[in-house]
Amino acid sequence: MKFKKQYIVLILVAALIVGFAGAYVGVKIAQPNQTGTNQENSTELPSALKGNDGKAEKPENMEKVVQAYSLIKENYLEDVEDKQLIEGAIQGMLKTLEDPYSTYMDAETMEQFNETIESSFEGIGAEVSMKNGQVTIIAPIKDSPAEEAGLRPNDQILTVNEESVEGLDLFEAVEKIRGKKGSEVVLKIQRPGVSEPFDVTIERDDIPLETVYSDVKTVDGKKTGVIEITTFSENTAKDFIKQLNTLEDKGIEGLVIDVRGNPGGLLNVVEDILKQFVPKDVPYVQIEDGDGKKERIFSELEEKKDYPISVIIDEGSASASEILAVAMKEIGYDVVGTKSFGKGTVQQAVPMGDGSTIKLTFFKWLSPKGNWIHEKGIKPTIEVKQPDYFYSNPVQIDDPLTYNHTGEKIANIQIMLDGLGYDTGRDDGYFNKETESAVKAFQQDNDLNATGEVDQKTAGAIETKIVDKIRSGEDDLQLDKALESLY
Repeated sequence: MKFKKQYIVLILVAALIVGFAGAYVGVKIAQPNQTGTNQENSTELPSALKGNDGKAEKPENMEKVVQAYSLIKENYLEDVEDKQLIEGAIQGMLKTLEDPYSTYMDAETMEQFNETIESSFEGIGAEVSMKNGQVTIIAPIKDSPAEEAGLRPNDQILTVNEESVEGLDLFEAVEKIRGKKGSEVVLKIQRPGVSEPFDVTIERDDIPLETVYSDVKTVDGKKTGVIEITTFSENTAKDFIKQLNTLEDKGIEGLVIDVRGNPGGLLNVVEDILKQFVPKDVPYVQIEDGDGKKERIFSELEEKKDYPISVIIDEGSASASEILAVAMKEIGYDVVGTKSFGKGTVQQAVPMGDGSTIKLTFFKWLSPKGNWIHEKGIKPTIEVKQPDYFYSNPVQIDDPLTYNHTGEKIANIQIMLDGLGYDTGRDDGYFNKETESAVKAFQQDNDLNATGEVDQKTAGAIETKIVDKIRSGEDDLQLDKALESLY
C-alpha cells in the first residue's frame, strides 16, 4: 500500500508516532510569498464557507511587532538570527490561541519528517497530541508496539529515556520518542486515576498501514458483518466500501462498525463512508466557520440500508470517528461502548512557502442535528465497559509484594490475576492468603519460582498474559453487546 508524503504528515505520521488527531479538509488558500495553492488531495469547501482569498487586514499596531524586532536586533546583548525571531513570533502567535491542534513545523522539522517518511514506517505506533500542556496519547494504533505495550488513551508521557518532555512542543517530544525498528524507548507514563507514574519499555517496529479489518460472525443464526476502522487515511474509504460490498455479497443480515481507539484522520474520507449509510434527506455533517456560517452537507443515497447497524466507540474514538458515530446515532442507530474523546474542530495544514507548515483550526464540525461535541464527547446509546482487567495498570516492583501487604499495586495484581482465572478472593489491595495462593498457582503454571510473592519477574509475566488476553478479544463485552443489540 503506497501513501503520498503529504497525507502521511497530515494523518498520523505513524513512523514518527505523532498524530494530529483531527478531521482535515483541503482548502484552496493563497500561500504567503508564493502564488501556488495547496491543492493536493484537496476538497472544495462548501460555498458558504469560502474565505477572502487568504487576505486579512493589517492590524493598526503591527508596527509594534516591527519595533520589537528592531529593538532586539539592534540592542540585544548577543547576535540573534532573523530566522530565530520570525519562527519565535509565529510560534508565539499560535501559542496564544490555546488550541492544541493549531501547530507550527519549521522547514527543518518538515524536512526531517519527510526524510523519515521516505525511508521507513517505523516507530511505536501511537497517536499523540498536546492536552492541557501535556504530551498525551490519543490512541495506540492497532497491532502496534504501543498497543502491545498496553498504552491507553489519555496516558500522559512524562519522560522519554529518563529525559523530561516538560516544556517541549509536540514535535520536539516526538523527535525523542521516534526511532529505528528494533530499538527500545522507555516512556514514563502518568495514567489518570493512578497515583504513581510507571515506566513502559517499548521496542520500536514497523507500523501497520492497514486501516480497515472485516469479519463475519454468526449471531442467533444470522450472518453479521464486523468492520473495524483504525484511522481515516487516504485509502480507508475505498477499502471500507470494498469490504462492505464483500460482506453484503456474503449475505450479512446486520453490521457492526468499530471505531474504538480510532483517533480520526481525513474529513473527506469519513464523508465517503457516511455516504453509504446516511440518506439524502439528512445532512451527514455540518461545517461552521468562525462567523457562524454553516453548510449542511448531504449524500445522494436514496434510503438507509435494509439491515440493522451499530457502532462501537470508546475514549480513544476522536474527531472523524466521532463524525461517523454521532451521524449514525442521530439517524437512529445504536452506539455502544463508552463516551468518546470529544474533538469537534477541523484543521488544515498550510505550507508557508519556505518548507515550513502551519496546521490551523479553520472550522467546527457539527452533528446532523447541529450539536457540537467538542470537549464533551459522544454518549453511547448503550453504555458498556470492558471487564475490569482491561483497565488494570502495569506494576513496577522495587521490593516483592507479600502476604499482609496493602496498596494500589496489589489491587492491580488482584484484578489481573482474576482476569486470568486465578481467584484472589478480593481486589481491594490487601494481600490475603487467597491472593498468595493465586500467585503461587500462576507461578507454577508459568514456570516461575512458586514463592507466592510478587516480584518484578512475576508482575511482568502477569501483565504480558493480560495484554495477550485483551488482544485476543476473548472477553470483548462491547463487541458482544453491539452484536446482541442488532437483533
